[in-house]
Amino acid sequence: MSSPDHKSAQWSDNVTKRSNAMTLERDVFKLDDPAEIAASLKRSAERSRRRKSEPYRSAMSMLTFYINRAGSKLSDERRDVLERAKDELRKLYGRELARNAN
Repeated sequence: MSSPDHKSAQWSDNVTKRSNAMTLERDVFKLDDPAEIAASLKRSAERSRRRKSEPYRSAMSMLTFYINRAGSKLSDERRDVLERAKDELRKLYGRELARNAN
């Protein structure tokens, strides 16, 4: 009998390999520049004919899925780069979070 963690890993691996999600540029999540990651995701989302929602949501979903799938295996530094890529993606789509101007 397999453990819940093992089943979860199998599920996410299956989603990654067999999903009808958009196609990403090779090694996009290995890039060191958050702006480059965001730009690549934006290009992929806008070119894709397989995405299921608007480009912004598809790109952000893929980034969030990757972060969640990697989980505790991500170093703090890598997680920070990917979280900053979310901010860059928001900027590219004009969806920056409103900040208090106090």
